[in-house]
Amino acid sequence: MTSRDRSAHAADPVQDLVDAVRLYRDAESSMRSQSRDSMHLGRTDMTALRVMLRAGQAGRPLSAAALSRELGISTAATTVLVDRLEQSGHAERRRSATDGRVIEVWPTAATEREVRATMGTMHERMMQIASALPPEDSRTIHRFLVALGRAMTELDFPATGTAGTVTPSP
Repeated sequence: MTSRDRSAHAADPVQDLVDAVRLYRDAESSMRSQSRDSMHLGRTDMTALRVMLRAGQAGRPLSAAALSRELGISTAATTVLVDRLEQSGHAERRRSATDGRVIEVWPTAATEREVRATMGTMHERMMQIASALPPEDSRTIHRFLVALGRAMTELDFPATGTAGTVTPSP
């Protein structure tokens, strides 16, 4: 890239924004990978713990079937996942307090503390940065990120493995 190309690129606010999104995505991916590594967990395991923590905070504990639906994996794979999380001390099965026939899946107290310690700092930093923005900027960035998220989830990947077109959202 020549110096003329660099200066033209630096003056392109759209390219700068896309580059900033990529920078954030790479940093977040690295942080999540380090967090999984420190807890000795795989990606699906960590995702399952986040789903269980969120459900517990919302007062709606998860059955294995509900966890399976949330993760988009089979019930058999969920059973193996929960067994693995139990064996590693990250999750436990409990009988439902409201329906004794139902078994719920919960993160252990130690895991809750570990995830909060790891992810809490990230969350606090995100909240500090977001709260420093003027409300109009927050609304604009929110619209941008929601639209970007939709564009990514609506990508059509044909069997050839190449990305297709984005389906316009209503």
